[in-house]
Amino acid sequence: MSNISYHISNLLEKMTSTDKDFRFMATNDLMMELQKDSIKLDEDSEKKVVTMLLKLLEDKNGEVQNLAVKCLGPLVSKVKEYQVEIMVDTLCSNMMSDKEQLRDISSMGLKTVIAELPPCSAGQSLTANVCKKITSQLIGAMGKQEDVSVQLEALDILSDMLGRLSGTLISFHASILTSLLPQLTSPRMAVRKRAIMALGHLVPSCSTTLFTQLTEHLLAELGRGQQTSTTRTYIQCLATVSRQGGHRVGEHLEKIIPMVMTFCNVEDDELREYCFQAFEAFIRRCPKEMSPHISTVIKLCLRYITYDPNYNYDVDEGGDEDGDESMDTEDGEDEDQESDDEYSDDDDMSWKVRRSSVKCLEAVISTRRDLLVELYGSVAPTLLARFKEREENVKTDIFVAFVALLKQTRPSQGLITTATDHLFVVSQVPTVVKALHKQLKEKSMKSRQGCFSLLTELANVLPGALGKHIPALIPGIVHSLTDKSTSSNMKIDALSFLNVLLCSHPPAVFQPHMKVILSPVVQCVEDPFYKITSEALLVTQQMVKIICPLGDKLPAFDVKPYVKDIFSATLKRLKAADIDQEVKERAISCMGHIVCHLGDQLGGDLQPTLQIFLERLKNEITRLTAVKTLTLIATSPLRIDLRPLLTEGIPILASFLRKNQRALKLSTLTALNMIVMNYSESLKPPMIEAVLNELPFFKALVVTKAGNMGYNDLLKALTGPFHGSGKATDPTPMHRQSYYSVARCVAALSSVCPKEASGMVTGFIQEVKNPKCSESVRILSFLCLGEAGRTMNLGGQKELKTVILEAFSSPNEEVKSAASCALGNICVGNLEDYLPFMLTEIGSQAKRRYLLLHSLKEVISACSTESLLAHVEDIWALLFKNRECAEEGTRSVVAECLGKLTMVNPAQLLPRLKQQLSSGSPVARSTVVTAVKFTIVDQPVPIDSLLKGCIGDFLKTLQDKDPNVRRVALVMFNSAAHNKPSLIRGLLATVLPSLYNETQIRKDLIREVEMGPFKHTVDDGLDVRKAAFECMYTLLDSCLDCLDIFEFLDRVEEGLKDHYDIRMLTFIMLARLCCLCPNAVVQRLDRLIEPLRVTCTTKVKAGSVKQEFEKQEELRRSAMRAVAALLSISEVEKSPAMADFANQIRTNAEMASILESIQGDTRSSTVESMDTS
Repeated sequence: MSNISYHISNLLEKMTSTDKDFRFMATNDLMMELQKDSIKLDEDSEKKVVTMLLKLLEDKNGEVQNLAVKCLGPLVSKVKEYQVEIMVDTLCSNMMSDKEQLRDISSMGLKTVIAELPPCSAGQSLTANVCKKITSQLIGAMGKQEDVSVQLEALDILSDMLGRLSGTLISFHASILTSLLPQLTSPRMAVRKRAIMALGHLVPSCSTTLFTQLTEHLLAELGRGQQTSTTRTYIQCLATVSRQGGHRVGEHLEKIIPMVMTFCNVEDDELREYCFQAFEAFIRRCPKEMSPHISTVIKLCLRYITYDPNYNYDVDEGGDEDGDESMDTEDGEDEDQESDDEYSDDDDMSWKVRRSSVKCLEAVISTRRDLLVELYGSVAPTLLARFKEREENVKTDIFVAFVALLKQTRPSQGLITTATDHLFVVSQVPTVVKALHKQLKEKSMKSRQGCFSLLTELANVLPGALGKHIPALIPGIVHSLTDKSTSSNMKIDALSFLNVLLCSHPPAVFQPHMKVILSPVVQCVEDPFYKITSEALLVTQQMVKIICPLGDKLPAFDVKPYVKDIFSATLKRLKAADIDQEVKERAISCMGHIVCHLGDQLGGDLQPTLQIFLERLKNEITRLTAVKTLTLIATSPLRIDLRPLLTEGIPILASFLRKNQRALKLSTLTALNMIVMNYSESLKPPMIEAVLNELPFFKALVVTKAGNMGYNDLLKALTGPFHGSGKATDPTPMHRQSYYSVARCVAALSSVCPKEASGMVTGFIQEVKNPKCSESVRILSFLCLGEAGRTMNLGGQKELKTVILEAFSSPNEEVKSAASCALGNICVGNLEDYLPFMLTEIGSQAKRRYLLLHSLKEVISACSTESLLAHVEDIWALLFKNRECAEEGTRSVVAECLGKLTMVNPAQLLPRLKQQLSSGSPVARSTVVTAVKFTIVDQPVPIDSLLKGCIGDFLKTLQDKDPNVRRVALVMFNSAAHNKPSLIRGLLATVLPSLYNETQIRKDLIREVEMGPFKHTVDDGLDVRKAAFECMYTLLDSCLDCLDIFEFLDRVEEGLKDHYDIRMLTFIMLARLCCLCPNAVVQRLDRLIEPLRVTCTTKVKAGSVKQEFEKQEELRRSAMRAVAALLSISEVEKSPAMADFANQIRTNAEMASILESIQGDTRSSTVESMDTS
């Protein structure tokens, strides 16, 4: 400790030297010391260091002054609070100095100190005390009207402080607002702008009363009709307040909008620009409140997007051909004489109006997908017409707006765009290409990049639509790749667009242009900048597929002229060891495609290339890509000679199977599978043994040696492990899935060796009959009988039916399940014999009905439509007899069978299901609705079109009187929203009120049950509410654009106060909403915090059972996940209520540790997802 004090004393002594270099070096050394975490100053050293640094702020040398300022930052956390206050007092006093240099350096010092203060959430008093000291002095400094520079510095520092630490200044908010508002009328523009910035930082955390006071002040001032420059300031302030305070402006919009619209008509370009910026902020931050005004705003934007009073586009377009010539023949002298009095382009501000109106339109497009059809009708044609815009910045924003429109058109998961949208885009493709293809050769990089961005999005939205226009686009692409003035980003954009084009169009479209494209792309592969090389390799890979596509029915194309250039450029990158990882991987992949598609053209170069792949296979960094590439080559129809590679390569691949990397294991298994399928004659026994040694399940096969794999040996090897499973010698039970996998292997074996199959079946029947056999053997035997019975007729085995029915009485549930599965599968292979038997048993054996219905379900699922048609009526009649069965489990299986059977003949059977909605008991209706759920699958099926026409009738059961019918209707609705959202999107307007109605607690469904001396509350509506909230969660993923998100949030808010199960669901929903629509969540933040706070702070009563403590802990963790998601929204902690709650969490050790662990998990999962991508 004394050594540090001595060292610091030496440095302080040098700082008093008359030599500026000594002072500079000593100050620099002090800064290095202060940056060390280990340094601790005693009280005397603290005082001396602070005094010296404050003195150095007045040093004559500017470099020493700057270093002294830099030292103040780390010093804040190294000295006691009162020393920081001394620093702040001195710096604030210096800000009022008459010396300009001292004022500037002290201002920098204050900003440095503020930046290093710990956040208010850390719970330290230092930040609050220092901020209060600074604020009171800054408010005084702002009142100094005579010195503008002091005002500017004070406003700057106040903005910094409010931006970082507004929560600590709540007691000063009113006085800060009072001191800032007069600055909006300052004669100096700079003061007005900085006052607006400070107000912007104030509004997120100020109280509702102050926010209303500010808004009403701005509206009152705007209503006074002052001079235009003042009006501009107030409109600009409104836009900033809306951007920062967001949703809180919403309740004042009805007064604001008409006023801002009026100012749009004032002949002042800057004022119009600010008006459109305000509209943009309102649209993004208050989407719901802006809905009534959207159409008016769109009309205004469309009017001013073409506002260019000083330029005649028609003359420009008409004079393209002879414009240059006419300019040359003009009399230059006259032109010079006139130009003095003419309007200068430098004075033209109309471009700012056009740009702000385009940005406003882009905000509408990005936030209102529900208006897509209308936007294509009114906005899209105007945007297209403005591609001719002369101002580069405006043109770029027009491209961005059109790209946003295309992105909204692109179908995402569950979102189906209308045919109208696509038809419009298709019809406009020629216009887009005509407007852009010339601009691809312009000098302006920004315009060209905008063109490529737009065309790339167009190719993604409409794959193949640019096919006819490729000849017009190729010159522009080549120009951007070869022009010496082209920037790296420009080349990357051009290559990226070319890659999208190649991927989205058939080979025949590009083959005629290969000669022109190839050379520039090969040059890019050799480019020294790795990002260009990487993108060029992707394009080269796609070009290989274009020039030599794999397939029989494709026209011949001469590839010989291109092979050498493509191969040489890629090989150079493949061999290089000192290149970027991404380039290495793409070079491997690209060369893999070359070998796969052009391997027969490589001659003597092929084998050396394969040896390079072998080297890459040995490298830990490149092995995964090399395995995938090897798989690709093994699948090539060219039958590439891989023999030299396999001897060394197979053991390497085998070793990957023991690596703890899932992606590598899966890729390796795929590669080995392809090699075995296509190169089995080249595989030697040692190679096979190397692989089998790494597969634990097949260890038994190794014993048989490669040359002794007969039918019985393989059968024994497959079934052997199950004979020992669960016994004392091998207590480890086999995994459930392994039973099914082995059964399939046995069935495959029997289909290859039909002569031995009959004896095998008899053997399995004996095993299931033998009471001495273990349960695992009996389960496997039944499953093997079933899988074998699918492909072979087991009608000759007379005792099989009896054996299976007897197994239905087994005490072991898994044996019963395996017997049921076996009966169904055997029936698939012998429908005529087994189906009538099965139907008779279902009708007569009530105790076995559940298992027999499971067998029937297997039959309906596995049999082809043609084979079942003759039996449909019999099965249907039987199922309908059992639709009102007393056991719910049996009814569920009946419903599943009905649903799957309906898909066999939907035109006839779906109307029958529909008829049952109006008749029968509630139990029968619930069975019918559940059956509909099983007709909705995630793959396209013939029933879809019929179902879309009548699903509305089935959804009417959401209003059924019986709670159970409503519950199963919600489950069916959930299935549709998850698997086929297109079925229900059009019905949401009528269905959502019923759905939301089911989220409410119904007192008529709550009853009290007496359990001895205790009374227990039972909520019969809980299951229905759970189903409703599950539907809501699914709709977030599939139909978000169709929801009124604020109405949705109302239901989530109620759910946060509901039963344990509901709260668990709504916490997850809230976390999801934070990602999908953070702005809407922020608008409702204050109402969402209290239920979260209640959950996090609730204590379980002492003496409660263990389960109660566990449930409360789960609830708290789930609520904390929602809190963590809220805190991930950047502006959330600016809310006073949230800041208070966050502070409460951080000051409670238990809650703080839960939050930290959740945030840590979130960060690690993000990194993991990045790695796996």
